[in-house]
Amino acid sequence: MTDIAPRPFSPDDAQVLAEQGLHPVLARVYAARGIESVQQLEYDLKALLPFHLLTHAQAMSRHLADAIAAGRRLLVIADYDSDGATACAVAVRALRAFGATVDYLVPNRFEYGYGLTPEIVRLAASGKPDILITVDNGIASVAGVAEANRLGMQVLVTDHHLPGDELPDAACIVNPNQPGCNFPGKNLAGVGVIFYVMLALRAELRQRNVFAGKLEPNLGSLLDLVALGTVADVVRLDNLNRILVSNGLRRIRSGKACAGIRALLKVSGRDARRASTWDMGFALGPRLNAAGRLEDMALGIECLLSDDPVHALDLAQKLDALNRERRAIEAGMHEQALAALEQITVQDNYSLSLFDPDWHQGVIGILASRLKEKFHRPVIAFAQGNDGELKGSGRSIPGLHLRDTLDLVSKRHPEMIRKFGGHAMAAGLTIAEEDFSRFETVFEAVCSQLLTPALLTRTVETDGALASLEMSLELAQLLRNEVWGQAFPEPAFQGIFQVEQQRVVGEKHLKLRLGQSGRSFEAMLFFHAEPLPERLNAVYRLDVNEYNGNTTLQLLLNHWEPA
Repeated sequence: MTDIAPRPFSPDDAQVLAEQGLHPVLARVYAARGIESVQQLEYDLKALLPFHLLTHAQAMSRHLADAIAAGRRLLVIADYDSDGATACAVAVRALRAFGATVDYLVPNRFEYGYGLTPEIVRLAASGKPDILITVDNGIASVAGVAEANRLGMQVLVTDHHLPGDELPDAACIVNPNQPGCNFPGKNLAGVGVIFYVMLALRAELRQRNVFAGKLEPNLGSLLDLVALGTVADVVRLDNLNRILVSNGLRRIRSGKACAGIRALLKVSGRDARRASTWDMGFALGPRLNAAGRLEDMALGIECLLSDDPVHALDLAQKLDALNRERRAIEAGMHEQALAALEQITVQDNYSLSLFDPDWHQGVIGILASRLKEKFHRPVIAFAQGNDGELKGSGRSIPGLHLRDTLDLVSKRHPEMIRKFGGHAMAAGLTIAEEDFSRFETVFEAVCSQLLTPALLTRTVETDGALASLEMSLELAQLLRNEVWGQAFPEPAFQGIFQVEQQRVVGEKHLKLRLGQSGRSFEAMLFFHAEPLPERLNAVYRLDVNEYNGNTTLQLLLNHWEPA
C-alpha cells in the first residue's frame, strides 16, 4: 500500500523567498525543505564550517606535515565504492601536491572484504610504507590497526561510519561520528572528511612556511571529486554538504573538472555544462561503483587520478562496460528474487532476507535496494563468500536503523553475526551459510518488534500540484540547476492526467503522452511495460529532454495509480 502525501511548508516562508526573487514554485519547494531565506542558498565556500572544529583534524595535519618533511612513505587505504574512490583520489592528489611520497591500495572486496583488515595490512606491508591513511573506512578496524602497529606502521584513520564499542588504537582518528566529536557536520561523506583533513594540512604547511616563494596548491580544484563522492554515497545533504556539492558542480559546469569526471560524463552521454546531482548519483556513481562490484576499484581510482584525457576516457569506457555487465547480472538476480518471493505473502513480513548460491556478491546491495523500494520492507540479500560464509548487504526504510538493528541481533544471539557495520539505511554483515535460516527468523522477530504496520506503508511525498501553465521547460531547467539529494529531495509533483498515447520503448519502458487542462505533455515511465489505465493520479518530476538538438519538457513518472 502507498500513501501520497504533500510536504508541509510555511506559506509565510514561501512568500518571503518569492519576494527575495525566487520563482514561486521554487520558493514553495524550498520552504518545504526548511529554507527561510535565500541567504541559505548562496553556498559560498566562506560559509564552510571551520576545520578546527573537527576533532583531531589539526592533530592529524601535524602528523602528516611531519611525515612530508621527513620524506616518509604514505599509503592510502581506500574503500571499494564511489565515496572510497573519490576520497582516495582527493587524498592522493592533495598529498602529492603538498610534496608527499604517497601511493594507494584498495582491497578487492572478494579477497579481503571491507576495511583495514589484518590481511590487507600484511599486503600493504610488502611495499614498506611508514604510515597508513584510511579513507572512508577504519573506524571499526580494531584488529587491522593492531596488526599495523605490530608491523611498525603508523595508522591515521579518516572515516564517517558509526563506530563500534571499541575504537582502533590508531595514532589519530578523524571522524565526525566518533565519541567526543562535537563537529556540527555529522553527515560528511568519507570524501568530505579527508577534504577537511587536507584543509587542515594546508593550514599547517602554511604556518610552517612550506609554500614560501611558490604557488600554493588549490584545494578547491578537488571539489568536483568531493561533490561526486558525497552525492553517490547518499549521505544527508545538510547545509555543509550542499555547499561542497554546489561548488563541485560549479567547477564541473565551467569545464574545470578532472579528466576522469569529464570522461565519465562523456561515456554516460551527459553534458558537463549542464551537470546535475542526478548525473552524480545515477550516471557517474554507478559506473564508478561497477569496478568495485565486479572487479577492482583501482580501475575507478586510476580514472579519477589520471590527468591524461585519452587515458581517462579509455578507463571510463571500461567502467561503462562493467556497468552494463552489472546491470545484466542485477536483472537476472532481480527476476530470481521475485520468483522466490512468490512463495510467501510478503505483506505478512516485517523484513525480507534472501539468499541464492548463484548471486553475485558485488551486486547484492543493489538487489536489496530494488526490493526495498518495491516492497517497502528492510531487505538483506546474501551471496556466498569464502570458507562457508555468506556476505549480506541490507537496505532499510525510515523508522528502522539497520546498523543498530543488526547490533541488537548480535547482542541477543552472540556469534551468529561474525561482523557487521554500516548506517541507518544501509549495512553489511557476514554470517555462516548454515546460519541463514536462523538469521532470517531472528531478524524478522527483531524487525517486528521495532516496526509498526504504519511504518510499512510506503509514503510518496510530493510538492503538491502544479497548475498546467506552471509546467514549463523554464521551470524544469531551473530545478535541474539546483542541488538535491538525500534528505533534500528533488521536487516531485502530483497531478491527474489523461493517457492520450502510450507505447513500449527499449522493451521495458513506457513512452507516454499525457493530457491535462487542454495541454499535452511527453512523459516516461521507466521499468514498466504494462498498459496504463485511461486516467492516472501520478507523481512526477519535471525533466529536460535533449534529443537531436532539441530541448523539450518531459515528465518522469515516479509513481502512479488509477485516477
